Amino acid sequence: MKKAVILNGMHPGEGMTATVQGMLTQGLEEASWEVEPYVLHETVVKPCLGCFGCWLETPGRCVMHDADDVAAVVARSDLVVYLSPVTFGGYSSHLKKVIDRMIFLILPFFLRVDGETHHVPRYKDRANLLFVGVTEEPDPESEEIFPALAEGNAINMSAPRWAADVIVESEGDGAAREAVARLLRRVEVG
Repeated sequence: MKKAVILNGMHPGEGMTATVQGMLTQGLEEASWEVEPYVLHETVVKPCLGCFGCWLETPGRCVMHDADDVAAVVARSDLVVYLSPVTFGGYSSHLKKVIDRMIFLILPFFLRVDGETHHVPRYKDRANLLFVGVTEEPDPESEEIFPALAEGNAINMSAPRWAADVIVESEGDGAAREAVARLLRRVEVG
């Protein structure tokens, strides 16, 4: 059975992001995936120290151990879903901390990808990535920035397949369900 982890960067009491998590979970489970969700504000994860200890002192593991359980699930997943309210075109602080802390999944060496410099992957088997942003109202600028940020992260993590989109709460649950189904198809779920 394929495994997926949903890293939900919602803030406490945020209804639509929780609803989208339910839609993602349902779509994955209907396609026979095992899903493990993490609501990140419920998990104490400190910001990355930028010490590079995960590369030099304890290769493949962060020197801080507060995110070990999340890291273990991410490392053994076939699909990692980054779900977040869109904040200035980017991720919530809860999700950004976890993304920063997963840098050990790549090596401190570089390679050129389409004329850009990116890290070498640590592991041969890598997860597909799905980036789902949620906004209350349409925001064309954020809807352009979010997938561009996701693309950079996907390239740097050497994701075999990836997809990104922003779901607009005011467009209703039907549009959100369609967007979730479209995103899952793009990363070949089902």
